[in-house]
Amino acid sequence: MNQNDFTYILQNPQSITFEQTEAVKSILEEFPYFQPARAVYLKGLKDQSSFKYNQELKTTAAYTTNRSILFEFITSEVFQQNEISESIKHNIGNVWNIEVEYEDISVNRRVEFDDNLQQQVKDTTGVLDPALFEPVKNQEHQSNTKKEIPSESTAENNTPEKILNLGKPLQFNKNETHSFNEWLQLTRFKPIQRKQESTNIKTEQEKPLATESVSEINTSDDLEREKKFELIDKFIQKNPKINPTKSSANKGNLAKAQMIQPEALMTETLARIYVEQKNYKKAIQSYKILSLKYPEKNSFFANQIKAVQQLQEQNKLE
Repeated sequence: MNQNDFTYILQNPQSITFEQTEAVKSILEEFPYFQPARAVYLKGLKDQSSFKYNQELKTTAAYTTNRSILFEFITSEVFQQNEISESIKHNIGNVWNIEVEYEDISVNRRVEFDDNLQQQVKDTTGVLDPALFEPVKNQEHQSNTKKEIPSESTAENNTPEKILNLGKPLQFNKNETHSFNEWLQLTRFKPIQRKQESTNIKTEQEKPLATESVSEINTSDDLEREKKFELIDKFIQKNPKINPTKSSANKGNLAKAQMIQPEALMTETLARIYVEQKNYKKAIQSYKILSLKYPEKNSFFANQIKAVQQLQEQNKLE
């Protein structure tokens, strides 16, 4: 990838392709702190719905200097451009499938039927055999039986992983800063505990040398302390006491003002984060809170809870 291609991707991140995403990845391997490249690479993974997106988002948050800018970027319209266009295309496709009932409102419409036509209709009554329509009923019966048999594709879509969208990129909006920060806290890397064998060996080797210079260090420390105490005493004698001013501001209950109910902070994204972390108890509790918060989506959250319970049972069996 040359400089012109990279600058074009930076200016138009929505046009990044799979090959360009892989090229940006090679740039990051050489320059891991190149934040614009990390943002573009993140956009490429999001457009591909890659399973690597969630892990890369954590890595980008670790390398970035300001996470609020990163949050604004992943919730911007430019970052979600392809998803918006896909939803528009899907809605346009549904418009063509709508059946429209129309009525003839022309002025010259015939109001009265011809007498001969009415007579022909009367003559044909009772002549048509209902048995002629039996094959059509059989076809309808067969179509109904086909609908009752679940296909393999629908069975795959009913798995807990598909229902809960496990492994897919997490969707954050601008009102979910708490969910984003909570996710970063849950997925924080633990520090590596290194063995202190080498340090212990060094301290044992340096013990004989340290005992020789202890007396010299103690004498020098005592002199420095005496000088510091003398300076403090002089400062107290020369400078007058400073009386604190009485503040007229009303001291309210600041703790009460800062208290926020967990229901207000709970979102679907945070519930899904708990599922991704296999914290099933918190996930079920989160979906219960959401069902109370949004009663119009009770059936949806009930299905999510069932899927989480199925995952919980599967992990117990394993």
